[in-house]
Amino acid sequence: MNNLFWLRTWSLGVKNLLLHPLRSLLTVVGMFIGVASVIWLLAIGNGISAAVQKQIEGLGAENIIVRSIKPPDETLAGRDGPVPYGLTRDDFSRLSETISTIHRALPVRELRREFRFLDRLVDGRLVGCTPEYALATRLTVERGRFLSDADVQDHANVCVLAAGTAERLFPYEDPLGRSVRVDKDYYVVIGVTKARAPSAGIGGSLDSQDYSNDVYIPISTLWLRIGDLVVTMRSASFQGEIVQLSQITLQVDQVAHVLSTSEIVKNTLADFHKTTDYGVTVPLELLEQAKTTRLMFILFLGLIAAISLLVGGIGIMNIMLATVTERTREIGIRRALGAKRSDIARQFLMETVVLSVAGGVTGILGGLACRPATRLLRRGLVELFPSAMRNLPDVVRDLEPSVVNWSIPLAFGIAVSVGVLFGLYPARRAAAMDPIEALRHE
Repeated sequence: MNNLFWLRTWSLGVKNLLLHPLRSLLTVVGMFIGVASVIWLLAIGNGISAAVQKQIEGLGAENIIVRSIKPPDETLAGRDGPVPYGLTRDDFSRLSETISTIHRALPVRELRREFRFLDRLVDGRLVGCTPEYALATRLTVERGRFLSDADVQDHANVCVLAAGTAERLFPYEDPLGRSVRVDKDYYVVIGVTKARAPSAGIGGSLDSQDYSNDVYIPISTLWLRIGDLVVTMRSASFQGEIVQLSQITLQVDQVAHVLSTSEIVKNTLADFHKTTDYGVTVPLELLEQAKTTRLMFILFLGLIAAISLLVGGIGIMNIMLATVTERTREIGIRRALGAKRSDIARQFLMETVVLSVAGGVTGILGGLACRPATRLLRRGLVELFPSAMRNLPDVVRDLEPSVVNWSIPLAFGIAVSVGVLFGLYPARRAAAMDPIEALRHE
C-alpha cells in the first residue's frame, strides 16, 4: 500500500510537470549543465594531470638527472678564449664510483648538427651516448640494433637514426648499411628507432626533449672525432665553449634512496663547481608535486562546476515558487478534501526530485560523452585553425579527458541534494497555506 502511494505521488508529480513542458525542460537543462560540467571539468583536469604525470614518469622515478647549464654572460665576462662550463668526465667518475646507492650512470653529450645523405639534409641533434641510453629514455629499436658496448670500446663510426631522421634522409631506401655524413665524418647506420613522443620541459634545469630528429653515436666516438670544443658564430665573431658532458643520468638502486642520493649528488657537485653551471632534476620529487597539484586542480575545477549546480538549484526554487503561486486554488481544494500539510509538501517536493533526477541522469549521459566530444571538437579545430593548433602545447593539443569515476555519483548526488534543498522552501510554503484563503484565490 505504501509503495502504491509513493508511485501515485511520483506519477502525479510527472503529470503536473508535463502541464508546462517548456518550463520543466528549461529547469532540467539547468541541472543537466551543472552535472555535465562537473564531470567534464574533472575529466579535463584529470586528463591534463595524467599527461603531465606520464611525462614525469617517463623520466624514471628511480633516476636523478644532472644537466649542464651555461652560466649568465656576465658571469663569464672577462675570460679569454673558449669558456669551459658544465659537467665533466671527472664529475661522472666521481658520482658513479663514490656513491654506493647509484648502480648505473649514463653520460650524454648533445650537439646541434646537420645530417646529410646525398642531397637530403636534416638539422637535428647529435647524441653521444652509451647502450643504456635507449633503456633510460624508453627508445625502442624498429630496425637493426642500438649501440653496443663494443661500439663504445672500439670508437666505432656507427649511428642509430631516430624515426624522423630516417624518414627524411631515406624516404625510399633502407637506411641500414648506408652512411650518414656529419660534418666531415661518415657514420654507418646500424639501426632505426620507433617514433617517440617528445617530453615537455620539466623542472628548471631540464629542457624539452624532441627525439624525432636525433642521431645516436657512441659517446667515445663523439669525444674522439668532435671533441669538447664547440665554436659558434655570433655578430661576425666566433665564440668558443668547452663542454664535456651535457647530461648525466644516475639510476638509483631503490626508489626509497632517490631523495637522499640526490642530496649527496648536489653536495658533491657543489664542492667542485665554483659557479652554478649545472642543474639537478629529481623526477620523483616532481611526481609527488604533480600528484598534489593534480588534487588541488581537480578540487578547484570541481568547485567551479558545483557553482553551476547551485545555479540550477536556484532555478528549481524559482520554478517551484512560481508553481506554488499558480496552483494556490488547487492546494486549497486538496486541503478541503482532506489532504494534510505533509501530503501537500510531499507532492511539491516530489516534483522537485523529478526535475533533479531528470537533470542528473541526462547530465551523466552528457558527461560520459566528454571524450568523443573532445576528439570531435579537436578534429574540427585542426581543420579550421591548423597553425594555431600546431602552436599549442602538446598537453593541450593532445588532451584526452579521463572521466573520474567518483565524479558521476558525486555530481548526481549533489544535483538531487541541491534540488531537494532548494525545493524545501516552496514545498513548505505550499503546505503552510490557509485552505480558506487558498480557495478564495483567483
